[in-house]
Amino acid sequence: MAVRSASEVVARPPLVAVPQNVKKSPHPLNAAMVRTWRNPLGKFGVLILSVLVFAAIFAPWISPYDPIVQHQGKELLGPNGEFWMGTDELGRDLLSRVIYGARPSLVVAVMVVFIGGVLGICAGLAAGYFGGWVNGVIMRLFDALFAFPAILLGFVVIAALGPGTTQVAYAIAIAVIPSLGRVSRSLVLKERNRDYVLAARCTGAGSTRVMFIHLLPNAVSPMIVNLALLMGFSVLAEASLAFLGLGTQPPTPSWGAMLNGSRAYLRVDPWMAIGPGVVLAMLLLGLNYLADALREAFDPRRVNAGF
Repeated sequence: MAVRSASEVVARPPLVAVPQNVKKSPHPLNAAMVRTWRNPLGKFGVLILSVLVFAAIFAPWISPYDPIVQHQGKELLGPNGEFWMGTDELGRDLLSRVIYGARPSLVVAVMVVFIGGVLGICAGLAAGYFGGWVNGVIMRLFDALFAFPAILLGFVVIAALGPGTTQVAYAIAIAVIPSLGRVSRSLVLKERNRDYVLAARCTGAGSTRVMFIHLLPNAVSPMIVNLALLMGFSVLAEASLAFLGLGTQPPTPSWGAMLNGSRAYLRVDPWMAIGPGVVLAMLLLGLNYLADALREAFDPRRVNAGF
């Protein structure tokens, strides 16, 4: 039997037992979503948004009547067993119109978040990462867009494209690009000199890979909060433009158009304004609560304090 030397015995590292039940720490994004759900404000916002999304998707199955069918002889009725929310001046069921009215608002919100979010975030990433003349050109474009109020910019775009739900989404998306771009640029300026970015450059990663694979995931948390706030702004802007007759066109139901049509009948049938007004207010309240909960969930100071 071979005899080992003392140097061989000392050189061998000791065996360390690896525990089998070590739990992996959750991904920071998943942990933030859990904290958002545990927050009462976040839970309220998620529930409100889920209910309205469900109503918008399954409107043909859950609405009691067709929203554009006119029931002759049943105009301006209050809530009753047949029409739970009453009828409008043309005898159309208000509950069905409120349910279908969620569609334009949510479609505009999703389109604005997708179009405005993608363009604004990409422009901000490029401005913050490359700097120089790229940053100068993009920021001057942002300044030019900021010179126009959002509602006025919406008027200009709709005047060029015509009224409609899609046109409203384009108008609002253009209006929100500068604000999202500035947020994205500020986050990139803070992150672009970190060690992980320098290490990625040293490995030969291109600018596109560094921006979208390394910088964007580390700056996504504040952007999620801004996108939630943007959804609330989009819903309110769509209702405002529809109220002025520039959004969704009749006979398609829209909360803003319903509020506009109810002005002449507030003394006779206040339910024409109560229904869409309450639902619109609940959606805006839920989105703002959700944004507040997301801000608290992604706040590193509150997370480190154990909240």
